[in-house]
Amino acid sequence: MAFRVTSASGGSDRAPIGRLDLGRNLTFGLLDLLGRAIVAGDYEGPSFPNEKELATRHGVSRSVTREALKMLAAKGLIGTRPKSGTFVMPQEHWNLFDTDVLSWMLERPPSIALLRRFNELRAGIEPQAAALAARRADQQQREAIRRGLERMRAAERDQDDPLDSDLAFHEAVLRATDNPFFIQFRDVVATALRVSIRLTNKIAGHTARVDEHDAVYRAISAGDGASAAENMRAVIDEVLMTIDRVDP
Repeated sequence: MAFRVTSASGGSDRAPIGRLDLGRNLTFGLLDLLGRAIVAGDYEGPSFPNEKELATRHGVSRSVTREALKMLAAKGLIGTRPKSGTFVMPQEHWNLFDTDVLSWMLERPPSIALLRRFNELRAGIEPQAAALAARRADQQQREAIRRGLERMRAAERDQDDPLDSDLAFHEAVLRATDNPFFIQFRDVVATALRVSIRLTNKIAGHTARVDEHDAVYRAISAGDGASAAENMRAVIDEVLMTIDRVDP
């Protein structure tokens, strides 16, 4: 977020450097700009710029600004009080399952602690998802998991993208639960896994352990829920151990 600190009196005041490039959709561009700034702590303090100030600062209409603020409020990032105006909500009120909020949080340094907590959440959800997939997956769903695994093998040969192939595998497992709550968790997994995989691959010096994922697939194909859960837990435990090597 580029701001110049200037004022006519020589004091400090944030002013935009020209009109910021918010992209073709100004509302979502402003939402992304403000959301990142809030999560980064740029607006810590008792007050938040009002609608008119934000519209002027970023060179957009009041209606664009109003819609962006509504979206930020829906994500739990800001609130309003009579006579007090708009303010940044405490972090415990933020919707961490909102993929925008999660991605903004993961982008801010440092994100190691957040990655650990997220993977702890995965450890509580994905093993159970694997167990359900073992009991419920049909042939088409098992085939989708197998394709994700084959993509991971191809990635080891530099013939596919390591991130996308790993995500394809985990998403296929979640879909195979036939449980809409697990299936909707895929967007959260995808958002955080992209950061997590990038970090752990860099630390470990290799892509995801395909053999461990293969064990999950084989257990699901065999209808062995206990083994599927155990092997999925091993996949996530490996991630947690890698993170601990960075930030013990």
